[in-house]
Amino acid sequence: MELQLGHGKEPRIPQGSPSDAGSIVSVTLPHDYVEKYVSTVGGQAHVVPRRDPILLEDVHFSPSKYQIFMGRFWDTFKKPPNERAFVQRLDLYLLLYSMVSFIIKTLDSGNISNAFVSGMKEELALNQQERNLFSMTFDLGGLVGAIPSQFILIRIRPSIWLPSCEIAWSLLVMGMASSKCARDVYVFRFFIGMAQAVAYPGFSMVLGSWYLPEELAKRLSLYDGSYTIANMLAGYLQALVYATLHGKYGLSGWRWLFLIDGIIGIPLAIFGYFCIPDFPTTTRAFWLGVHHRKYAVARMAEAGRKPPRKLTWGRVWGWAKTWRPYGYVFPFVMFAISSTYSYFNLWLKSLEFYTVEQVNLIPTGGFALGLVSAYTLANLSDLTGKRCPWLLIAIFFRFLSSLLLAIWNVPFWLKMTAFFLPMAGEPTWALLTTWIQEVFQDDAELRGILPAVGGALGSGIKAGLPLALFPTDQAPEYKFGYKVTTVIIFVEFWAVVYFWYMAKRELKQRKLVLNRFGLPVLHDECLPQISVGHSANEFFVGSVENEESELGDLASAKERRQESHTDL
Repeated sequence: MELQLGHGKEPRIPQGSPSDAGSIVSVTLPHDYVEKYVSTVGGQAHVVPRRDPILLEDVHFSPSKYQIFMGRFWDTFKKPPNERAFVQRLDLYLLLYSMVSFIIKTLDSGNISNAFVSGMKEELALNQQERNLFSMTFDLGGLVGAIPSQFILIRIRPSIWLPSCEIAWSLLVMGMASSKCARDVYVFRFFIGMAQAVAYPGFSMVLGSWYLPEELAKRLSLYDGSYTIANMLAGYLQALVYATLHGKYGLSGWRWLFLIDGIIGIPLAIFGYFCIPDFPTTTRAFWLGVHHRKYAVARMAEAGRKPPRKLTWGRVWGWAKTWRPYGYVFPFVMFAISSTYSYFNLWLKSLEFYTVEQVNLIPTGGFALGLVSAYTLANLSDLTGKRCPWLLIAIFFRFLSSLLLAIWNVPFWLKMTAFFLPMAGEPTWALLTTWIQEVFQDDAELRGILPAVGGALGSGIKAGLPLALFPTDQAPEYKFGYKVTTVIIFVEFWAVVYFWYMAKRELKQRKLVLNRFGLPVLHDECLPQISVGHSANEFFVGSVENEESELGDLASAKERRQESHTDL
């Protein structure tokens, strides 16, 4: 039986035609397409997606009930053997290294807060406002370094540039131990911020180039959640250093903290030269064989994720004329400048009944909460195929926290809860960054540069905003600080809604279609995906029942992902 398929139309069984489920029929396509095959189910002719032969090695795989159940918690459990082994390899090298790298980065950038309340203030004769100035100089370094560093990353392999920056900032952190006055700290903090500016946008770009939608949010949230692990370790590490090394060889505990952080960072950075795989089309990683590299390219091509291209000023100007940079950068910056958790230990210290060790340790509970929240919300996002609702839930936790602190005169237990709550909103950054990896998947450079632009603008605003909103001499109760952050987070909520609306609008205006992953691609790019190869043998291996099962899975996935573009 012959079916006619017009451009962009889905074939339907003519009236009176046989439509037994599982029957295979031939389809006549326009002249520029070869003959394809479709499976008819319930009178509807479903075009079977054409897949690279390398992706068909597990075509007969069917997960067990146990694997399906465990797959709700971690996706590799329910994957076919070949894909499972490939993704586990990515997790072992790329994900694990990126998490360890971010832990070191956070230790190296955030240890100033622990040091300040652990003897640094008294030894260097610092005043209260200089704590904010230390953060300001770090943010200024990030402002200066973020965008140039990301452009360098486009020209130089990530496996070279990222570890080199890590070694640089580790050496600078060790130099912090030699500080004799506030001026020394300012210089070191500026260059540490400059060297670290590439880390978050660089790793998010690399991770987004290797993982599929059902995998990415969890992993980006775990990467981002490494921030919470680092802050937990910072508290424990400072408490341990203060108790065991304070005064050793004539050095104060806070100086030992900087030395140890830097020493840990250098050997781990060296591993980065071998663990970071660059991009699927350019990788030279020793842990990826020829088959793995072909598999990676095929996976990303099937998803519609574009590889890196040459960056020109014309493309940059083209970005500026679209909604994309503004739609992402605005909520990104709102999130960056509305953080309140770093003031927790100042409130604890003001109570005057906690020891130095307790002031460092109590906030680690919030970081543990952030890690749990990061995994939970991201996993739910991957399972449902939706980004927006879980992102808004994360923002709500931060809004509630800031609102309670703005009120301030609340019971002790509620105030303690309010200080912990922002960490329940920890996945905000990761979910938003995951979202742009999908919505902007047609432009690898844009996906890499936008987090850098957001980070630079956020750093620039953060450099001065805390001085005005959170002057240290007003700690722990600030006249305007928490009130302003409450308004900022409220605006951030609606900025995310705007991003959702514009992404949906772009889908219609550009006449994009959703591929089988629910990701937006041009119609002409999708047509080759929704067709079989040159012969039935290329895809129809095994029984017709297996094909029906695959079709059902694909249809369910498509419907599930389409809902993510129509529902909040």
